[in-house]
Amino acid sequence: MDRIGSFNHHTATNDFQNSCNRDTEFGANYRRFAFSRQASSMQWQEPSHTPISTYSDELAKPLLSRSMSSINIPPGRYFSSESNFFFGVKDNSGDKLSVLSLAFSILENVRSGNLYMKRLFIMIFLNVLYSTAELAIGLLTGRIGLVSDAFHLTFGCGLLTFSLFSIAASRSKPDHVYTYGYKRLEVLAAFTNALFLLFLSFSLAVEALHAYKQDESEHKHYLIVSAVTNLMVNLIGVWFFRNYARINLVYRKAEDMNYHSICLHVLADSIRSAGLILASWFLSLGVQNAEVLCLGLVSVAVFMIVMPLFRAAGGVLLQMVPPSIPTSALSKCLRQITSLEDVLEVTQVRFWELVPGQVVGSLSLTIKKGTDNRQTLEFVHGVYHELGILELTVQMEDA
Repeated sequence: MDRIGSFNHHTATNDFQNSCNRDTEFGANYRRFAFSRQASSMQWQEPSHTPISTYSDELAKPLLSRSMSSINIPPGRYFSSESNFFFGVKDNSGDKLSVLSLAFSILENVRSGNLYMKRLFIMIFLNVLYSTAELAIGLLTGRIGLVSDAFHLTFGCGLLTFSLFSIAASRSKPDHVYTYGYKRLEVLAAFTNALFLLFLSFSLAVEALHAYKQDESEHKHYLIVSAVTNLMVNLIGVWFFRNYARINLVYRKAEDMNYHSICLHVLADSIRSAGLILASWFLSLGVQNAEVLCLGLVSVAVFMIVMPLFRAAGGVLLQMVPPSIPTSALSKCLRQITSLEDVLEVTQVRFWELVPGQVVGSLSLTIKKGTDNRQTLEFVHGVYHELGILELTVQMEDA
């Protein structure tokens, strides 16, 4: 590769288009192509602005340089800043949105949202009422167990509130800061819920170990009333999100992962309450080490139902290869591309899920100098399109 230039910003669109047509100003050995393919069309289409060659201009401010790690995009030129509604964008008066305005905006999204958003809001409301009542009773009666359980439920309500916020915020359009939009907030909410449930599993195991060492006569039987009430509240949530109750759920959208995490959250709390109820009942029957056995089983059950969600959400956030696309299929596509006569080398092959159901890919091709790259692009895009990869960026360099 002889020369690599940089993208430059021009205020006059006609000047930029005319300059792209001047072959003498193009970098002869470097070309970059970016295109997207819709599922309804099998015919390759080249965007009107490609190929874009790079050239130098001392009077223009560079947008992208091969020696730089960031892209400087003038604000307001490509994306609308008013769509960034949930992250402190200034309104028409120039003042930042207050916390109260943010709360009202979320409530408005809940009112105009789907059925699951309204159900989640009801679940949060019921849990807040119950945890407040439990905290008040625990403080008045001096029951530390009730106070501890109330704080546990309050933290869970915070996670459910974050899930509700992520659903509402994911409706915002992409802007100049978050160019992909806010859909990954729901993946982050699902990962946070899964992480909390893993810590819950660990705390139940520690509680079972503590119950093994202490005298069973010290078991706090008054917690049975709290466990029964908590079980009833959580069973309502399980009924609300029963369509997402499967452990190994196939995620087709980001909402699926978020709703599944909410369902597992209330399901794990239900299992925990049921375990405490069974432990109290077995102890009343004189069963030895009943609390240890019940809490241990609950800890294992919560861990087993949460781990698939934890791996799936973590894989998306870490930009792993999508599990829906076998690695053998990607290897086969790579072999087909490298077998082309005009392709000398394929490097920087990367594929990941932006959100469940949306796969993004990029790769770099080194081709023979002077060859027609249109047929190569058609072939590369067609090969990956058959795997469901609709957003593909191809960078081409002449040998």
